[in-house]
Amino acid sequence: MIIGNLTRDPEMRTTPTGQSVTSFGVATSHSWTNANGEKEEKTEFHNIVAWGKLAEICAQYLSKGRKVYVEGRLQTRDWQGQDGVKRYRTEIIAENMIMLDKSGNASTPIKNNESISASSEIQPDLPSNPDHNALKTEEVEVENIPF
Repeated sequence: MIIGNLTRDPEMRTTPTGQSVTSFGVATSHSWTNANGEKEEKTEFHNIVAWGKLAEICAQYLSKGRKVYVEGRLQTRDWQGQDGVKRYRTEIIAENMIMLDKSGNASTPIKNNESISASSEIQPDLPSNPDHNALKTEEVEVENIPF
């Protein structure tokens, strides 16, 4: 679970099988006071990947600078670079997303105590789990989002 600001606009693609996938970056910051009494801050950058209906919602409603809550799981991919070096990338595979700030172009503003949430569909690379249906949440239709 992370809360942060988008570092870039989401990029949506479609897999050859027709599955929507959206990727974007989120920055989170941590601040503390050091032993000398000086305030310090450290920022971490996270790569987020959303699939299915959640990917479509992220691509449509998120933009650079927006504050967002993302819940998901970590996944590390590896590949061989053109220079022959093995590369790694750790991503958060989003399972839930909540927009935390008001959209500048929303016709109905989101109040402080309101949020919009959407859960992604099951990923094609996940193993089948018979108990998954008990955990499944109701799918959010884009047409039902109030802006």
